[in-house]
Amino acid sequence: MPERWHPSPALQASFVLHGAAGIGVFASPGSWPWALGAVVANHVVLTVAGLLPRSTLLGPNITRLPAAASARREIALTFDDGPDPEVTPVVLDRLDGAGVKATFFCIGRRAREHPDLCREIAARGHRVENHGDSHSRAFALFGPARMRSDISVAQQTLAGITGEAPRFFRATAGLRNPFLDPVLNRLGLRLAAWTRRSYDTLTGDRETVVRRLTRSLGPGDILLLHDGNSARDFSGKPVVLSALPHLLQRIDSEKLRPVTLAQALP
Repeated sequence: MPERWHPSPALQASFVLHGAAGIGVFASPGSWPWALGAVVANHVVLTVAGLLPRSTLLGPNITRLPAAASARREIALTFDDGPDPEVTPVVLDRLDGAGVKATFFCIGRRAREHPDLCREIAARGHRVENHGDSHSRAFALFGPARMRSDISVAQQTLAGITGEAPRFFRATAGLRNPFLDPVLNRLGLRLAAWTRRSYDTLTGDRETVVRRLTRSLGPGDILLLHDGNSARDFSGKPVVLSALPHLLQRIDSEKLRPVTLAQALP
């Protein structure tokens, strides 16, 4: 059974504000413009919080590994939007070659298209986590029922393919709304963002991708790359494949140890 959901302080304040606004208008109908303005301002704040992938205003959000993991010089490599039959196998080979483990946030519908590849991720000692079923760009506009359905279908798909239920969820582009936290609570999932991202779906320049990930790189960092939807470099190659060897070399030179989120966050 999941633990009882406890809204974040920001959401608690939002509930109080809405209640106070309603009581105020009931007691003094002429105050409605002020009440409406306060409610609108509150919704603007919540909307902006949902557009900030690393924000914790809407609920718990993992943006770094815990202190114990940092003390062990651990970091987490995470790959989104797969599995991809062109890119994922090469990523797996390169991770194996470096002797490191990673976390793959897989899209449910893509996992159903390539179940063997999804199983291969798990078989090689990596973790498959939940990136939703549809990977809809409108995910942050979903209501609670649709949001829960999308995440649940992916959860069932990924658990059925790998034999192990995902423990973490990452929203499309990290964008969300206040409905997500209670939905994840009911499903027993934890929201995971990142410390730094590569924007490797937008830029095909290998050096830029590596620089974004390694600038001030240190223990406890969670790095975001994409094995699905990767941009292409100047040679037409997925940039994640060009960047990964250089990233792994830098990680090794800094004596950092890549682990899965599940290993670092028991």
